[in-house]
Amino acid sequence: MKAYAKINLALVVGPKRDDGKHEVVTVLQRIDLYDEVEVARTDRGGIDVSMPTGRDHPPIVENIVARALTELSRTAEVEPRWKTTIEKRIPIAAGLGGGSSDAAAALRIANELLEDPLDDKDLHALAASLGSDVPFFLTLGTQLGTDDGSTLERIELPRDYTVLLLFPEGAVKQSTAAVYARFDREARFEQRRKYLLEALKAGDLGSLPPNDLASSPLAARVSELGAFRADVSGAGPAVYGLFGNREHADLAAASLSGLGRTLVVTPAW
Repeated sequence: MKAYAKINLALVVGPKRDDGKHEVVTVLQRIDLYDEVEVARTDRGGIDVSMPTGRDHPPIVENIVARALTELSRTAEVEPRWKTTIEKRIPIAAGLGGGSSDAAAALRIANELLEDPLDDKDLHALAASLGSDVPFFLTLGTQLGTDDGSTLERIELPRDYTVLLLFPEGAVKQSTAAVYARFDREARFEQRRKYLLEALKAGDLGSLPPNDLASSPLAARVSELGAFRADVSGAGPAVYGLFGNREHADLAAASLSGLGRTLVVTPAW
């Protein structure tokens, strides 16, 4: 199964909730960059997660996928006997939700292998317990995420653009929890939330507010090269730019190649 990456087309962060998480309003869009996830039941007990192309990375993805299958087994009251193989293409710890997407794909496949699968509501609740991004990857289309980001509503937005991704050379992503812990822009949350919703109503991606959680001076450079919107995705460090056509995105990618790795992709369903 293809496990697609995402970008946050907008991310407005508000006050901390009673559960310790922050109130957020975010726009989540899949892009045509994906891992491939396979899951099978085995005769042996336990959960085996392997990443043939990701052994040089910290075990972030293996951990969240193993947690997902452990919790699914517990909730469905079945013995945890799973083997998962992940072919990694999405950069790890880049703000593109690769680990969350892999976990969601593993959940979906494993759930379908059960004699008595969980219904959509229970599967969503299980996904939300793993991380606020995970439920998004169980849905279709562009989604507006509210509450802690896991309450989702499908929205229609233009997808007639090309996405340039820039992974800055030497950038190291802190944990999302650490980034949230430093967040100090809770004032005027409602004002920024209203601004975001008004831009969505107008279908104007270029007017969406900047990411509250993370920023990069490289976003300004991407805008200078012709992007009608440029920002950081999630907690970063990946920077994206939205371009009106592929040719301009390719030219910008060539100009930015000295600053880090670049990819040019399209929005996915």
